[in-house]
Amino acid sequence: MVERISHDNSSVTTLRARVERAGRTERPKLVLPEGVATPDDPVRLVLGGRTYHALIEPDFDGVPEIRGAYDNARLARERDGENHLVEWYERGSLDFGRSVHLDVVDPGSLYGVRAPGERATYPSLDGPSDSLADIARDVEDGE
Repeated sequence: MVERISHDNSSVTTLRARVERAGRTERPKLVLPEGVATPDDPVRLVLGGRTYHALIEPDFDGVPEIRGAYDNARLARERDGENHLVEWYERGSLDFGRSVHLDVVDPGSLYGVRAPGERATYPSLDGPSDSLADIARDVEDGE
């Protein structure tokens, strides 16, 4: 069983995304390339080696974007708690308008974001079965 997958693994697709200003605020958002799916449920998002949860949603023009990274899926859905995307942006040396790499590890489920030139590894694709994932979602949602 493979425990970690490198960003340059043949199973990982790397796309170009941008860090932009969220409206007129100083908060960052990730503008993803058109064609990236916008699943109904939060996805896992790896930033700086840590895994968070995020929603991929279309903006007013239908372009997919991520406006936050949270500790769990419930917090991502509610946009509650600490937004680790802000922390990641502030720690890095990125400016608004800068390109970043979006690593698609498992479409609709697991993504990673890294600055150009950075290396990254991601959790293995070997995850729980769909039925176990459904149970976990139900528990997380308080059902």
